[in-house]
Amino acid sequence: MSGRKIRTMEEFAEAIGISRPTVSKYFNDPESVRKTTRAKIESALKEHQYQPNIFAINQNRKLTKCIGILVPYLADPFFAEMVRLMERRCIDAGFWPILFSAHGEQELENKALATLLSLRPTGALLAPLGRASDLEVIERFTRDVPTVIFDSNVPLGEAFVGSNNFQSIPMMVDYLCRTGEPPCFFEMPPVNPNANKRRDAYIMAMEKLGHDPKVIRVEGRGWDFEQIGLDEGGRLLDERTLPSDTILCSNDRLAIGFIAAAFERGLRVGHGQGCALRVAGHDDHPWSRFTTPPLTTVSQDYTSIVRKSVATLFDLVEGGKRGGERPEILFDGKLILRSSA
Repeated sequence: MSGRKIRTMEEFAEAIGISRPTVSKYFNDPESVRKTTRAKIESALKEHQYQPNIFAINQNRKLTKCIGILVPYLADPFFAEMVRLMERRCIDAGFWPILFSAHGEQELENKALATLLSLRPTGALLAPLGRASDLEVIERFTRDVPTVIFDSNVPLGEAFVGSNNFQSIPMMVDYLCRTGEPPCFFEMPPVNPNANKRRDAYIMAMEKLGHDPKVIRVEGRGWDFEQIGLDEGGRLLDERTLPSDTILCSNDRLAIGFIAAAFERGLRVGHGQGCALRVAGHDDHPWSRFTTPPLTTVSQDYTSIVRKSVATLFDLVEGGKRGGERPEILFDGKLILRSSA
């Protein structure tokens, strides 16, 4: 075997003088072989730079060690941060995460679910597109794979974990009303259930405080939220049709675009003398600290959402009980006060 690249487990077993069944047993569970044998295999892996086909190994298992993770748009740092935390928790628990992004498209979401199903994962953590999702495809997937839904609450899976929009939005509305002109609500056509809930929560909060809700829905589709905030926010500023000088955006990415539109027009955003507008958002997006001015927002409890999503999935996998009452676990947001409002 000298000088020849090892490509299969059979070749690897022959090269190191250990039986193929023992090598296979090691890859399924390293602790199941003797310590001396395990040390010999691990040393040989480094020497021969052999990497087994984990997916092929998984096909022979009743239960794989893979956890599927699907998000709607990985280029969004919000989802990138969620995935980073999920990957770490899965790896620390001895599982291997497999990540897919739908790139904002139903066809790619469906293909990702089909591919993931073929890999026979232990379980899955899904943040569906929402309005654009094919719920029948997701439902078929969740019948076969223990699944926890996070962020975008479609009525599928064994549980949902996310943010309490009916706590976070009223908290922001109350703050904005106490510190200045009551806000209007700036949104685009909703891409997932969170957008609708935030609008409804805004209307409820404004009416409770005795104010007239003013919802502004602008044009724009897809996941390029900053561009929509820039273009449509700029149009409204040019037309001078905003019903309030305080703008609560449905999410931070829209707010980032809106602040850029104000800057382009020489309009100062923030508190105090010389400020023309106040702008606030929702999510505590990883970039929201770095806008000019820094964005006032509501933070989602990333860590708690991830911890609970992963723990709930592991409980499903270990307990083996499915099909019971579907819990919805919501975490409150925290008001993050910065210079924009």
